[in-house]
Amino acid sequence: MADGLAAFRQRLSQPVTRIGLALAGGILALDQLTKYLVLDRLNFSPPGCLDFQRAEPAERAVMANTCGHIELSPVFDLTMVWNKGVSFGLFGADTWVGRLVLITFSLAVAAGLLAGLFQTGPLKALRPLQGAAFGFIIGGAVGNAIDRGLYGAVVDFLNFSDIHFPYVFNIADVGINLGVAAIILDMLLSDRKSESTR
Repeated sequence: MADGLAAFRQRLSQPVTRIGLALAGGILALDQLTKYLVLDRLNFSPPGCLDFQRAEPAERAVMANTCGHIELSPVFDLTMVWNKGVSFGLFGADTWVGRLVLITFSLAVAAGLLAGLFQTGPLKALRPLQGAAFGFIIGGAVGNAIDRGLYGAVVDFLNFSDIHFPYVFNIADVGINLGVAAIILDMLLSDRKSESTR
């Protein structure tokens, strides 16, 4: 037991692990804070909003959309959208089984990457950029899993549709996408470094 605790402390002291954990915590905290502000302080989802978002298109035609919307600039708005799918509304899950599958998948990905931060999983974060990537994805995956568990859908509100970006998203989605971009960048940089050493 003492050896296991010492190994855990040693792994926790590694810069890659600390970077990943800090970013995971930061993304998760910022995601949940902004969702709290949108739902509670701005009251973007008053009674009827979630029902409207979950309704079939034919039902929506006769329902009032009570969901919040604020025009902030010619480029960016805040618009309440209850997302039943994964990032950017892909692969919608309308049933409780579908939501459970998405929650389980999100938490499994987060757990696998967390293990990688501690050098115990099949995917190990060995470089700082990998640690950052894992942290971004962990924070985003857990943030959206919390929403699915609490509400049955994910709180999305960042809207750039005025510049023809069709998706409404949240900070967790930003974290996941930054993490994927960091993984790709890390692979490109490590490939370039290995080619230069040949």
